[in-house]
Amino acid sequence: MDSNTRSGQEPGNSSRVAASSDPTGSASRKRERLRRRYRPDHVRILFVGEAPPISGRFFYQGDSGLYRAVRSTFVAAFPSLPLDEFLQEFQALGCYLVDLCGQPVDHLTRSARMSICCAGEVRLARTIRALCPTVMVTLVRSIRASVGRAQRMAGWAGLRLDLPYPGRWKHHRMEFQRQLVPILLRTLSQPSPGSAFY
Repeated sequence: MDSNTRSGQEPGNSSRVAASSDPTGSASRKRERLRRRYRPDHVRILFVGEAPPISGRFFYQGDSGLYRAVRSTFVAAFPSLPLDEFLQEFQALGCYLVDLCGQPVDHLTRSARMSICCAGEVRLARTIRALCPTVMVTLVRSIRASVGRAQRMAGWAGLRLDLPYPGRWKHHRMEFQRQLVPILLRTLSQPSPGSAFY
């Protein structure tokens, strides 16, 4: 879903996971290993995206438009946040990003995409049940029905915010930030152990 480029790299994440032709699922396994490295001990805010993009870019590689939009929003909420250690701070604050779908879907037809999203609901429900977040944030409104069904399957009843995807359009990025900043301030007002900027 995210096709923007980024000039810098997050320390330690300079290799890009290949995604375009991956019959063995090795790219998916590499993405999930990288994602798990940043899983907090206690998840306060669970961000739910649709899927990793076909481009090979990935939030936890620090090279995607979604990464930049989320980082920018966190900096708007917490101006002293160290930019060069954003993924570590994201983790220390109790934030975690997962995807509804394990494989890229942005190259598929709408019907195929919807089918794969529906198939991901059970897996997402297991994740929600295991992590038991305080707040959930859906990062693209097109998946809100699937996230809602997964939420009900998991028996989770916390606050959920459905945001517009902060990609191509400036007004979507502005709305994303306008809605998310108050949630960040309210939910993350007390530091998690290991957060360096409070």
